Amino acid sequence: MIILKSLQEIEKIQKACLIAADILEGVQEQIKPGVTTLFLDEFAEKVILSIGARPAFKGYRGYPRTLCTSVNEQVVHGIPSKDVVLKSGDIISVDVGTIVEGFYGDAARTFPVGTVTHEAERLIRTTEEALLRGITAARAENRLYDISSAIQGYAESQGFSVVREFVGHGIGRSLHEDPQVPNFGTKGQGPRLKEGMVLAIEPMINAGSSVTVVKEDGWTAVTEDGSLSAHFEHTIAIMPDGPRILTRR
Repeated sequence: MIILKSLQEIEKIQKACLIAADILEGVQEQIKPGVTTLFLDEFAEKVILSIGARPAFKGYRGYPRTLCTSVNEQVVHGIPSKDVVLKSGDIISVDVGTIVEGFYGDAARTFPVGTVTHEAERLIRTTEEALLRGITAARAENRLYDISSAIQGYAESQGFSVVREFVGHGIGRSLHEDPQVPNFGTKGQGPRLKEGMVLAIEPMINAGSSVTVVKEDGWTAVTEDGSLSAHFEHTIAIMPDGPRILTRR
């Protein structure tokens, strides 16, 4: 069931979303060669707790950390570790969720570490642009897969592939609500979009094959062919005048 939110609820969700956005800004400043992903996680958790919010991911279905930190061929749900040391040339996708007054916010970005290849830069730019094109399609009376089609069409036009095993989602009083928001689909299909829908739209784009596998830890998803993967996510609300990005100041 898709839950429509009131303006007051959207404003509460935005409080959590803006904290998530601020955490990503803060984490970006910490990213450099020699830093561990566990350091980034501990930094984020300390900041979240210091401002009276709570991490949304830690403990969710047994997930052990505050952030998901996915490096290079890792697509999503990479677990921060003292053994993962960033080096120049890496790319790292950082996903963070927060809880404020019972409402959830969710955001993700992919960052370069030091100097990266042109292909890595292009993958990052393409994934962010695909997200923005998906958001543009998130208007009342459009169809859900208009978002999906916009993301898929742009990513594939740039020679990249769209992950199909993991999708975006509704969000509000729960981290994951209906509807699921695929990053692939046919324009004009899917549920009709309505004012008050709040969606976490999150394209995951691979430089090679779209196929992913989950590692033995039960969480970390990687590209089957070892190619790079990038991930961007905004939480948005569908408003009378169009989509409002809640995870951006």
